[in-house]
Amino acid sequence: MAVQEILTYSYKDIFSLSVIQFEKACVFNKPEQVDAYSIYWIKEGKGIYNIDFESYAFDDNVLFFLSPGQVFSVESEKIKEAYKITFVRDFYCIQTHDKEVACNGVLFNNVYETPFVKPCESDTRKLQFVLESLIDEFKRNEVTAQYDMLQTYLKQFIIHSVRIKKEYHIIKDDTETKLFKDFSLLVEQNFKTLHSVTHYANRLGVSPKSLTKHFQKIGSQTPSDFIKNRIVLEAQRQLLYTNDSVKHIAYDLGFNDSAYFTRFFKKATSKSPLQFKKDQRN
Repeated sequence: MAVQEILTYSYKDIFSLSVIQFEKACVFNKPEQVDAYSIYWIKEGKGIYNIDFESYAFDDNVLFFLSPGQVFSVESEKIKEAYKITFVRDFYCIQTHDKEVACNGVLFNNVYETPFVKPCESDTRKLQFVLESLIDEFKRNEVTAQYDMLQTYLKQFIIHSVRIKKEYHIIKDDTETKLFKDFSLLVEQNFKTLHSVTHYANRLGVSPKSLTKHFQKIGSQTPSDFIKNRIVLEAQRQLLYTNDSVKHIAYDLGFNDSAYFTRFFKKATSKSPLQFKKDQRN
């Protein structure tokens, strides 16, 4: 996106809203690591975005959600109208009973699902109303309770988005899916130290065989591949956005032998860690 064409409203570097209204084709080949929670609403436009090294095509009126640490790049885009909301975790603190709309809820911190949500016409009107309210609040000279007002509008936008996702995207609440969610959360918390399916199965109170069967029922990849892919994703992120050696990254991800880590990475990506780093930076 062309920065000079974007109008941005911000509150103390912890919350911002950018408005893009132009028609321009751009390509950013260099991936960038997201440093804040981000909501993109491409109201009119199309393109291809790469998120965590996966390619996603979109065409008009889509929302997508990124969390800190994710890798984002633009392969192609032509945008006429779009909005970007960014915020830090401290700005948006949600209690446990609001877990669906929290930073680790339905929309964010889920590297295992397609990040796009498509609102219908009615949903679009609701989201647009919240955005216009946000802009009005940013423009106010009176700053009394502005933090609270901005936070309230952000929560409304996220609540609407969660409802859209739950209505138009299958979010089951059956045993198999609950087990998948519990497993994915455990992996997210422990993938640097626990690499065995058995470890996770034991913590979940099921056998490795039973866990695999549950994954088969919901059409997911195997638990073993799930763990492997999360480790590889983190390795890719660290290779691109740190200056750490392959040996250091291997150790950080729970490998005592950097040569074994290199073989592990190459088997998953068909490239050695150093070749991957070189290809991505060129």
